[in-house]
Amino acid sequence: MSHTSEWKTRLYLFEEEHTTKVRVELDTGTTRLTGHGAARCNPTDKDVPEIGDELAAARALENLAEQLKRTAYGDMAAAVPHHGALP
Repeated sequence: MSHTSEWKTRLYLFEEEHTTKVRVELDTGTTRLTGHGAARCNPTDKDVPEIGDELAAARALENLAEQLKRTAYGDMAAAVPHHGALP
């Protein structure tokens, strides 16, 4: 059986006071999840905004991935009949 779907994602970056914050939103059509990440520039380091963007985005995507795995595990548990359960 073939299956095709499209999931929509949006990634928002915010920078304030040497801290980059990212919010990534995933809409699967049936589930909506939001991941968060942040990166802070060390005051002694050169300020390179792209690095903060990349690191904060990676952390937000990791957070989203963990949520998506927990959702999948919950869906799997709900879909599998429990063997040996007492009536």
